[in-house]
Amino acid sequence: MEVICGRKGDRMSKKWYRIQKLKAIFVLALAVIFTNAVVSYGNTVKLIHNQQWVTSSYKVITQVESIQSRLQDTETAQRNYLITADADDLKTYLVAYEETNRNTQTLSKLTADNHQTQQWISLLEPKITSRLNILQEEISLRQNQGFEAVRQRILSVKDKQNSKEIQQLIHDFLEVEQNLLQQGMQQSQASSQKAIVTFFIAAIVDLVLVALLYDLLWRYIRQLQQTEMALRQSENRLRAMIDAEPECIKLIARDGTLLEINAEGLAMMEVESADVLIGKPVDAVIVPEYRAAFADLHKSICQGNKGTLEFEIVGFKGTRRYIETHAVPLLNESDGTLIHLALTRDVTQQKQAEQKIREQAALLDVSTDAIVVRNIRNQILFWNKGAQSLYGWKAEEVLGKNVLQLLYKEISPQLEDAYLTVMNTGEWRGELHQLTREGKVIIVESRWTLIRHDNGQPKSILSVNTEITQQKQLEAQLLRSQRLESIGTLAGGIAHDLNNILSPILMSVQLLQRKLPDQQSQQILQTLENNVKRGANLLKQVLSFARGIEGKRTIVQIQPLMAEIEQIIAQTFPNSIICQIDIPKNLWYVRGDITQLHQVLINLVINARDAMPNGGILRIAAENLVIGEHSAQINIDAKVGSYIAIVVTDTGMGMSSEVQERIFEPFFTTKEVGKGTGLGLSTVLGIIKNHGGFVNVYSQVGRGTQFTVYLPASTSRDTHSLSLELESVIGDS
Repeated sequence: MEVICGRKGDRMSKKWYRIQKLKAIFVLALAVIFTNAVVSYGNTVKLIHNQQWVTSSYKVITQVESIQSRLQDTETAQRNYLITADADDLKTYLVAYEETNRNTQTLSKLTADNHQTQQWISLLEPKITSRLNILQEEISLRQNQGFEAVRQRILSVKDKQNSKEIQQLIHDFLEVEQNLLQQGMQQSQASSQKAIVTFFIAAIVDLVLVALLYDLLWRYIRQLQQTEMALRQSENRLRAMIDAEPECIKLIARDGTLLEINAEGLAMMEVESADVLIGKPVDAVIVPEYRAAFADLHKSICQGNKGTLEFEIVGFKGTRRYIETHAVPLLNESDGTLIHLALTRDVTQQKQAEQKIREQAALLDVSTDAIVVRNIRNQILFWNKGAQSLYGWKAEEVLGKNVLQLLYKEISPQLEDAYLTVMNTGEWRGELHQLTREGKVIIVESRWTLIRHDNGQPKSILSVNTEITQQKQLEAQLLRSQRLESIGTLAGGIAHDLNNILSPILMSVQLLQRKLPDQQSQQILQTLENNVKRGANLLKQVLSFARGIEGKRTIVQIQPLMAEIEQIIAQTFPNSIICQIDIPKNLWYVRGDITQLHQVLINLVINARDAMPNGGILRIAAENLVIGEHSAQINIDAKVGSYIAIVVTDTGMGMSSEVQERIFEPFFTTKEVGKGTGLGLSTVLGIIKNHGGFVNVYSQVGRGTQFTVYLPASTSRDTHSLSLELESVIGDS
């Protein structure tokens, strides 16, 4: 690029140097020609002046000589007349006399602008006049007195003296004037020679300059011809390249008419020749609703701005096309104004594809599944409304972001395996744990499909994710219920066998107490009896869990039951545990075994106490609750209807998710040996299920645990029976 710029700079410098050289030579030639013209003009004027002066001088001399000659003729004719008295001589005298006067007047006119000659004429003219008067007097004397009188007069000195003075004046003037004439002729000859020499020198210089200019002009013309040929070749190559351009290139004048268009533009306009379009308004093919926008764009471009516009045109054969134009201003070298250069391409297929994509996107947005498209660098390209509903982010918030950083806590081996599988086989299906915007972990069934370029290279990955969190929870509850049912069946059989084993042992202990009355034996047997009864009580709990307890069912009020629990807590729990009980007065009734419900609450509050060894807050609350169909689908044990929800919350150590999955298993405990049997919560679950209810648990490690017991509320008929029982009790008392 630097080399090209350097060559262009050298060409510009040489061109500038040639132009300056031509200018200098042209100015020099003009100066020389002007100088030659001035010199020639001066010489010519001087030569003409000399010639005029010589001619004038020659005329004066001729006229003076004529005066002298005519004066002599006059005297001669007068002398002849005086001698002969011939009339012809008198006539000749009169003619000569007139010519002498006329010549004198002519001489005066010729020398009107010559002061010295005028002074000489002023001396000569009186003398000639005097001489002519004398001649006339002699004629008159001859005619009146005769020849003798005239002879005497002629011989007088005065007459001779006057004639000599006239001759002397004429002689002196002619001598001086002839000398001046000779000098003027010499000067005129010298000026002529000088003018000739100057003319030849100027002619030679002009010829040299003309030759030099011809040579330079000839070279410059050859360079112009070569440049024109190069420009023509360059223009042809440029035209070929422009015509080969797959996009339309147009040049538009300031008045909106077309100046140039390439072959692709002709095809786009559906014409065969540019002559059909050149000079015509370009907006003639634009659909009317886009013409105002195009006019604004054209005006902005002609003001020096750049712009882009999409509009629709109709070709000469009626084909409608969507056009995208990129326009820039271009300097018009002829007048320095800006014109419109447009690069235009047909985006009809792109528009149709975009419309199809929008239609497909609308269909995808209807889907309740989360549909996500990402490139191979894991940047999100598409995010439908199903994804927005599932994860909580809007499309404009996630486009371009990394999907792995957005939806996953960490890159798990399962995720890496999924990526490798879809890249190798083109698809993958499996379950993934993902995050929502609120940080909630959800489980999705994900289906990945690899999308490739036309050349087969991977382009993007289409993911369709269906949330199965509730389904997984229901499956876990079902598996847990099945597992507990199996464990309950096994535990029931074991408890029955152990009970059969403990019965003879207890009977034997009682017999031995009667036969061994000593205190030491009694203490040992009492300890043995207590342990056997404790084992029997434990087996009773196992049987209660395994088979359910079929005690006497009555209408139970929760408020009195809560009061008993609160009293037990106040009497037995450490002071570091603060108990808060919130029981509304309008709480519904429950039909069940009050002893078993008492056992449930006792087990829950004792577990809460054990979870807070350093103290904390124990909160017991209850509320009326109606469970609908949606809530019933979340929990496998729930049914549509009215419930009383009893919530026991502690601020203790909390439980991990792994522990939460096993807390209702018989004999599972996290307590130390001797502090728990692992049957408390399993018994609670058995009692609650036996009453037609269910239990939910929510716990976080270090933040506490919440047990929510749902018991079906009694019907209005049960409530009426309870009222009758109460009235009966009151009447008996």
